[in-house]
Amino acid sequence: MIHILSSGPMCSLRRALLRWLIPMFLLVGGASAGLSYWTYSRMVGSFMDEQMEQLGQSIALQEEHIALRPADHQRVHNWGVYVAQVWTPQGQLDATSLPSATVPLSASEGFDDVVAGGRRWRVYTIASPTGKHVQVLQSGDFRRKLAVERAGAALAPIMVLLPLAILLLWGLAAKLSREVRSIAEQVAKQDEFSIAELPTHRVPSEIAGMVGAVNELLRRLRDAFAARRRFVQDAAHELRTPITAVALQLENVRRELPPGACHQSFAQLEAGVSRAQRLVDQLLKLSRQDGLAPEPVVPVDLQAQVHQSVDGLIALADQRGIDLGVEIDASLASVPTLRCAAADVRSVLDNLIENALRYTPEGGVVDVRLAGTAAGPVIEVVDTGPGIPQDQLARVFDRFFRVPGTSARGSGLGLSIARSAAQRCGLEVVLRNRSDRSGLIARLQPAAQAPAGRSDAVAAQPSSPAKKALSVT
Repeated sequence: MIHILSSGPMCSLRRALLRWLIPMFLLVGGASAGLSYWTYSRMVGSFMDEQMEQLGQSIALQEEHIALRPADHQRVHNWGVYVAQVWTPQGQLDATSLPSATVPLSASEGFDDVVAGGRRWRVYTIASPTGKHVQVLQSGDFRRKLAVERAGAALAPIMVLLPLAILLLWGLAAKLSREVRSIAEQVAKQDEFSIAELPTHRVPSEIAGMVGAVNELLRRLRDAFAARRRFVQDAAHELRTPITAVALQLENVRRELPPGACHQSFAQLEAGVSRAQRLVDQLLKLSRQDGLAPEPVVPVDLQAQVHQSVDGLIALADQRGIDLGVEIDASLASVPTLRCAAADVRSVLDNLIENALRYTPEGGVVDVRLAGTAAGPVIEVVDTGPGIPQDQLARVFDRFFRVPGTSARGSGLGLSIARSAAQRCGLEVVLRNRSDRSGLIARLQPAAQAPAGRSDAVAAQPSSPAKKALSVT
């Protein structure tokens, strides 16, 4: 079975069109050239043979001695001038218009092709009533050259149009490839927040079925994402009220609990309810993030946003006895801004800082740094916690994933929410473990930017004078 499309990376509609149509064009052009040469060769031969026959008959009908006009050698071979020969009944050459043409007398009358003196000749022989033989010659090279010229003149338009047709085919194939590629690009632009069917008004009928199937798949995906968002939102809303009620009842019970009675078990119960409340809050935040339309993009003052996020988490830092500070790079010439939805920037910073505070042991240090790079401003959240095993760094962004063996309470949604919000801002969150001591560096930077080589030894300094001047603890 012959396959039009090749296999592997060379499989392409454009290459298939060119691979099959260009050889066909060349084959048609070659066949046209051969047919034209054959046609004009026969046409020229028939016309010249008729003239040779008329000339031979006119010479043969003359009874007296025939005086032939001398012919020039160059004109014979370049212009096709006829050469006449008269032979006696005894087979001796009696007269010739070109003595250098050593063509013997043909054994039979009529037309013949002979080679004499290294040249091809077309020969016509006829017997006169007196017994003499008249022989008319014409250069075979001239005939061939004349047929090639006539065929070339007829093929000239085809030879001009053939490259133009190939170029047109090349451009048309490229245009078709771009049209098909644009459909793939439209599919690639789809995400869970904006799933829309592909337009079908300019889709070729050959792939209309495939586009329709993709649209049906996109509709199913959109319905599935919508159902998932509704489920998360409904579940979070339904859980929030009873969990809040349980928390209030626990506060009432604590006030009435006798001293020393079941305090350890009661504390564990309160911790479990607190964790459930945080999980419900994260689920509500996740459902809002997935379901709401994008907020308007505005210039966001990153320095002010960093201070707002830190201010909102001071209570958690004080509760855990953690030194939470802000470092602003002195090299920043102006206030760094970012065009993004303010809520997304706040969501990223809140989750990164809160994550660092929850995993840093009591008495530790969490620094929030704001610096400038050639690609744009970057924010680093540096903690003195246990860090993350190297083989787990890529998985901590998965929803509900928590590093095995960790003792800190959490829902496993914070980093996932932070990454989604960062992506909407054209940013990315990069995590790496500190090299000077235990701890983690969470870096918020422009997308596709490699982490800058900032020394971890500087980050490990507990509280420099510059930092204390900016400390918010």
